[in-house]
Amino acid sequence: MAHALVLGRRGQGRCWPNPAVGCVIVRDGRVVGRGWTQPGGRPHAETQALARAGAAARSATAYVTLEPCAHHGQTPPCAEALIAAGVARVVVAVEDDDPRVAGRGLAMLRAAGIAVETGVLAQEAARDHAGFFLKTGAGRPFVTLKLATTLDGRIATATGESQWITGPGARREVHALRARHDAVMVGGGTARADDPALTVRGLGIRHQPLRIVVSRKLDLPLTGQLAQTAGDVPVWLCHGPDADPGLCEAWEGLGARLVSCRLAGRQVDMRDALHGLGAAGLTRVFCEGGGQLAASLLAAGLVDELICFTAGMALGAEGQPAIGALGVERLAEAPRLALAEVRPVGADVMSVWRRV
Repeated sequence: MAHALVLGRRGQGRCWPNPAVGCVIVRDGRVVGRGWTQPGGRPHAETQALARAGAAARSATAYVTLEPCAHHGQTPPCAEALIAAGVARVVVAVEDDDPRVAGRGLAMLRAAGIAVETGVLAQEAARDHAGFFLKTGAGRPFVTLKLATTLDGRIATATGESQWITGPGARREVHALRARHDAVMVGGGTARADDPALTVRGLGIRHQPLRIVVSRKLDLPLTGQLAQTAGDVPVWLCHGPDADPGLCEAWEGLGARLVSCRLAGRQVDMRDALHGLGAAGLTRVFCEGGGQLAASLLAAGLVDELICFTAGMALGAEGQPAIGALGVERLAEAPRLALAEVRPVGADVMSVWRRV
């Protein structure tokens, strides 16, 4: 199952709106087939593994990181494929909470006389599939917030200089994180100040996550990198109802997709924005700031994982903070996360915090 989980992660960022599933087929102590969900969500992991196993799948054990599907979509149910292949046993990490499946896949297997075991490495699988579960259950994608800061939580000097606070090792890690998400998201202020490309670079990866900018009025540079490459790598813009129609038309003309959102005060309502992204099929979003967007997500309780890269320097109170105003007056009101991991990355420190 650990091998199946590793295989499944190969599909992260590439197979939305479907889950990134891994499957390993074992017969007589030997791996005879393996597979993972392919780009675009199909073929599914089980059919990939069965195709590689061929006749050796008969009487074998299939290890799958998520309950095999039981419904007819663009492909037949994976549960039926496992039954037709003659596997003797299926080991499943976690059950699927999609209403179209939700135990039906396991029931089909058992009805066909196949031994079924569940709960193997369930916690690890639930973490890998958290985005899919959030999309089907809560209607929104999993949100990872990334911060790259000084020791005192600053992301730039008072004049805006920010390149580079963290070192090349941390920046490479960020590109790898981008690649494992469906989309990279920034706020309008970051898009205007930094003119980012938001692409994966330096890893030899051809696949690119789509790029999302949250900008209430769409007052973004039409000559910037995002605008000029919108026809090559998808750009989605979450905007408010008061966005200039002329700018909407201009961005659509460049190939961008517009997502109209309600407002929360004077800002885009991030809960509504994420529900719009979830409805469009996204399961995992990687947010890279800026401070106001980070504050909006934290204040609304929408950050599922926070990844901090901390450099050994300090900029003082005049530096720009990583997180904007939260309006916290008492400690009990502050967003709180649980530490999951700490490790050095080059000269910097990477810490991973998860929802309590």
